[in-house]
Amino acid sequence: MTAVCAKVGMTRANYYARRQARQREAVDAGLVVALVQAERQVQPRLGTRKLRVLLAAPLAAAGIKLGRDRLFAVLRAAGLLLAPQPAEFPCTTRAQHYLPVFKNQVKDRALSRPNEVWVSDLTYVRTRAGFVYLALVTDQYSRKIVGYHCGETLAAAGCVRALEMALADLPAGAQPVHHSDRGVQYCCHEYVAVLTGRGLDISMTETDHCAENALAERMNGILKSEYGLGGEFPGKELAYAAVAQGVLLYNTRRPHTALGYQFPAAVHDGSACPAVAPLRGSAPARRLAGATPPSGATPSPSPTSNSQMN
Repeated sequence: MTAVCAKVGMTRANYYARRQARQREAVDAGLVVALVQAERQVQPRLGTRKLRVLLAAPLAAAGIKLGRDRLFAVLRAAGLLLAPQPAEFPCTTRAQHYLPVFKNQVKDRALSRPNEVWVSDLTYVRTRAGFVYLALVTDQYSRKIVGYHCGETLAAAGCVRALEMALADLPAGAQPVHHSDRGVQYCCHEYVAVLTGRGLDISMTETDHCAENALAERMNGILKSEYGLGGEFPGKELAYAAVAQGVLLYNTRRPHTALGYQFPAAVHDGSACPAVAPLRGSAPARRLAGATPPSGATPSPSPTSNSQMN
């Protein structure tokens, strides 16, 4: 051993200290990988920076200090970095119609609290039995999904159901501006009547529909890329269950970069960011694509009727 130390130019004590440090790093990396794999069972597409926030407490309890670059290196070595997913989608917006449209009232608007601006959009979820369509209403300040509905058609009724879900929890006196693209579902008399009946101002995109409704478009992407909704489900019932689970996890367990890594539901409710709850036996969205969710995994609407998918 003395000859080895002399050959590499270090003392015997230094050699053993470095070997012990390497062994400790390997043990630490093993724990990090195990924790990431456990979280990915629930949120398969959660990014590395958000994982670092969720793992801060258990790593600190184990006496492990792990910077961002080191975490990326550990996940890269373990093959746990996420690969980008290709985009493929049908058109869900028909803006060429003769219904009334509204001006953009929220462009460059500074927000200070929840329920100032809601943004809405409609997207698709692919199943082997055909597409189902997901309508979302998101609070722009807190990023919380405050209303959603998944159904079999692009008819305005699904968007109305999502809006009614959001309105059901709207605090007394709050009157958010409702912002959307100029799709026929949001311009139709039925949808506008619900908004005006509650005294909500209406705002719509004017020229660049994607850029002027960027947060709503981003919500579609998060649910598809991180919670499995961008894949193909064997049946519509499994897609409905995956939507319910994805919305719940996004609202209550996904640290949001724009919120200082707090959870959207906590920011929306005005509470401090809660401690991350221990993982339970909920099936990840990617597993929902192949099997019926286990009993008690995550609350989800009954798949027996589209009208129940709120």
